[in-house]
This record gives sequence, C-alpha cells and structure tokens, in this order.
Amino acid sequence: MKTMRGSNHTGMRQFNERTVLRAIRHEGAIPKADLARLTQLSSQTVSIIVNRLLEDGLLIKQDRIRGKIGQPSVPLAINPDGAYSIGLQVGRRSLEVVVTDFLGQMRHQWQHNYPYPSPTEVLPKIKEGLKLMQKRMGAEAWKRAVGIGLSAPLAMHQWGDLMGKKAQKAMVDWEHIDLVQEVQAMSALPVEFAKDTTAACVAELVQGLGRDVPNFLYVYVGTFVGGGLVMDGHIVNGPRGNAGAIGSMPIGLPPLGTRANANTPAQLLQLASGWQLEQALMVAGHDPLLVQQNAIMSPEFSAFTQPWLSQAAKALAMSATSAAALLDLDAIIMDGSLNPKLLQALIQQTEASLAQFSFDGIHQPQILAGRVGSHARALGGALLPLHAQFFPDKDIFLKQDELG
Repeated sequence: MKTMRGSNHTGMRQFNERTVLRAIRHEGAIPKADLARLTQLSSQTVSIIVNRLLEDGLLIKQDRIRGKIGQPSVPLAINPDGAYSIGLQVGRRSLEVVVTDFLGQMRHQWQHNYPYPSPTEVLPKIKEGLKLMQKRMGAEAWKRAVGIGLSAPLAMHQWGDLMGKKAQKAMVDWEHIDLVQEVQAMSALPVEFAKDTTAACVAELVQGLGRDVPNFLYVYVGTFVGGGLVMDGHIVNGPRGNAGAIGSMPIGLPPLGTRANANTPAQLLQLASGWQLEQALMVAGHDPLLVQQNAIMSPEFSAFTQPWLSQAAKALAMSATSAAALLDLDAIIMDGSLNPKLLQALIQQTEASLAQFSFDGIHQPQILAGRVGSHARALGGALLPLHAQFFPDKDIFLKQDELG
C-alpha cells in the first residue's frame, strides 16, 4: 500500500478532498481508519471530509466488515453515479462522443464516420452528438456532468495533403477555426483539450497498464500512427505538446551526398498507419473500414494485410529501438482503432522485428498490448474534466512513498 499524503494545514479543504477521493479510487473500498493512515490525515479531518463527500453523493457506504477484532468497519467506495464526464474525439475518419461515470467507465457512446473531417460536417455533428448524450443521460444525470474533454489532432489543417486533394481542400479551413472555442459555444460545461494520442495515453495511464508500468512510450495505430510518453508515472507533453509524437519519427537516412530536403526519409506515419492499408483496400474496390472489422483477417485479404504488417512492424521496431536508447523505457504499449486481431498481429510482428536490432548498452523494452482499446482517445478525453475537478495536483502536492 502506498501513502498518498494530504495536508492538515487550514485552507486545504479542496485538496484534501481530492486526496481522499484519489486514495479510494486507487485502493478500492476502504474504511475510514485505513484511509487516515493511507493519506496521513488526522482521523477527525478524514471523518469531516468523508461525511461531506457522502452528502455530495461522491462516496457510498458498503456493507460492514464483521469478524475482525474491534468494531465492525464500514468500507467507503466511489459512487459511480457521483459525477459524469463527456468525452469528445474528433478523428480523421470519425467523430466519437462518450459519457463516462465517476469511475471512468463508459456509459454511453455515439460515433459518426466520414471520409475526412470537413468542418462543415464535423461541427454540426458535434452539436448533434452532445444533444444526444444529454437525452440519453436524462436531466438528473446531466446535472452531475462536470465537463467536456475534447481530443483532436494538432494542426488538423496540415493533415489534408496526406488524405488526398479533396480532403486537403475541405480541411484547410481548420486553420482558421478554434475547435475548443466552437465546442465551448455549444455547452455551458467547461471544455478541456488534449491532443488525440495524448488523450489515449491518459486513458492507458489511468485505466490501463499505467499503474504497473511507470515508463512507457504509448503507440496508437489509427488512420495515422501517433503516440504519447509517460515517464515516472507522469504524462510528458513537452513545451509544444509534441513529446511522444512518434508518427513524425524518421525511418532511415537520406542517401549520402544528396541535397538538403532531397530524398527525405519517410516518417513512421507514412509506413505504419492504418491509412496505407485503407488505401490498398480502396484501390482494389474494397471498403477501407474493413481495417476495423473481423473480416480483414480472412484469407481473401491476406494479400493486403501481410505486406502492410511486415512494413509497419519493421518501422515500429526501429522507432521503438530509437526511443529506448533515448528514454530508457520499461515498455512500448501499443493500441489502436484497428480490428483487435489485426492489431494483435501487428504487435506480435513488431516484437519479432526487434530481433533485427541490437540492444547492446540499452534496455530492451517489452512490447505490450494496451488494455483500453479503440475508444481510448474519447475515454481519455472524458477523463480530463474528472482529473481537473477531482484529482489533486500530484506534481505539486502529492507524494507517493512505499510503506515499510
């Protein structure tokens, strides 16, 4: 068990409440006495906080534990219905809106697919999705919604050229649109923003393998491959939000003697994105969304999947090796919006491709499958308002020490 220290100093009511909530979220149902030891707050302070959180509906009491020495204890647990959050993900192929409860579990989900994210289509659909979620939740649950977590690619107008001339023409308008401002105008709920792959990384950190793996590069394979970075259990954003932007990592070197900008090496996103497989399917007259369906693994599509898997796995293995040398990682965690069996095949081939690289002098990270899945970007977005309102700022206040 880890201590999660609060403060007994006056004026720290909100922080101490958040510390108590985080401790219960991390440890599970726990009696007040254990909660006081875990947070290192006084029993009186914990009692006051717990009573307040029970009154606010954020905690619930569970059945008494009997049969131990002393008075029967009453475990306290997070109330899943204590608060709700909306996750809104604007992707290159689809728009997804989800509702999560106070435990971060998805309650409602809605998705709209498109060939590319044109603002004239996306913005009205966002409004439609938010209204639909409000209707599904009902008036009483909606009152307990704390915010909207918005995730989207950075500089979306710059991605149009990779998706064809028609997409490029439609997507250039994003340069002059403030997406956060547009969404904020649709709702009275506060809006929090994160880059799409960073949001997915947040979901893996909080709801997936992040509790057990402190240092990892997160790789999300969707229409384009992207990533996030976690070091010492913390999301690393970088000053411009580009830390972990593995999609832009170059694969290979330009030929010796070539001019600057001539024969520029391909980036990872040009070799290991779902986009390349989608395009191969489209050219052959197949539905590009097959990449998300079970049928993609049938033998009739192996002529498309096998070359893509081989190319993508080798590129990902090279990127993983470079990242390991720079960051000293415990693991590479891979997830995505691809069909789960296709994604698993990619993970296995990436792991096999690591054998082509030398790890002399560095630690070879494990290649692990993410636990969150295709909804990671939207779920990660939904976690942002919950974290902003109910989690302590662990960088400034919260210390986590192993108990002896």
